[in-house]
Amino acid sequence: MGRVTRRGIVVLVAAAAVVGISALVIVVRLWSSADEPQSGCGGVPTVEWSRGTWQCTFSEEFDGARLDATKWAVTQTGHSGFRFGGECYVDDPANVSVGDGHLSLTVRDVGERFTCRSSVDAFRTRYTGAMVTTAKRFAQVYGRFEVRARFLAEPVTGLHAAIWLWPSARTYGAWPRSGEIDIAEYYTQYPDRVIPFVHYASARPDPTTTNTRCRIKEPDRFHTYAAEWTPDAITITFDGQTCMSTRWDQPGPFQHPAPFDRPFHLNLTQALGIGQNKFDPARTPLPATMQVDHVRVWG
Repeated sequence: MGRVTRRGIVVLVAAAAVVGISALVIVVRLWSSADEPQSGCGGVPTVEWSRGTWQCTFSEEFDGARLDATKWAVTQTGHSGFRFGGECYVDDPANVSVGDGHLSLTVRDVGERFTCRSSVDAFRTRYTGAMVTTAKRFAQVYGRFEVRARFLAEPVTGLHAAIWLWPSARTYGAWPRSGEIDIAEYYTQYPDRVIPFVHYASARPDPTTTNTRCRIKEPDRFHTYAAEWTPDAITITFDGQTCMSTRWDQPGPFQHPAPFDRPFHLNLTQALGIGQNKFDPARTPLPATMQVDHVRVWG
């Protein structure tokens, strides 16, 4: 991966007519380098799809000693209001760090209760979580989004990790109308599987939007989780095997391919669990770390 040598904004809009169907591909980048994308994406500059070739648009191997701020921001509850399972998201090296070729995201017990300030509200907790995002740095509609990661394999309730895409603008309204693509969600309550989920305001019950049958042996080893997103379908694969595929059906007044026809950015999250996977201070081991080996996107 090339060293970042300059910063800028590049917006690429390409319309290609293939067998009479127009496909709009938008890439928004706020980073660039002298030799990317030619040597990016792990030396795989292109990937093929049914209508042509996708080019490498984003590549992160985590080879440095710190998070690349031109590609990533650390989500903080105090700035964004984001919260999940009672943890406060902070920008702290104990929670978010890069080293030995990996990104480490850790949720931990800081030992005493504190007030977590938020743009939405304030709450008391003793736990801090970890999340990074490409929001306002990189967003894309359509392409292959690939993350190689490993999770903490503890067969108890209480931990949740996620690799997910979120719309950069609420073009079609509040969640779920503008969509959400969960490439991989890992609940320690179910340590033998990783679950994808595509959210949108479906016209009718849609059984193709998730799959709980995608088993992963040894989730604490690195596996490759990917979404292949086209104007027609979103397909989720784990280690190259198809887990699920959906051809979503958005109700009027919006029609397919809405809401998945706008740029989404990437989020990586290590959180405490909720619901049936609820965090239990007496049983859930902390600190808990999700590690990411690489992130690669083609489009």
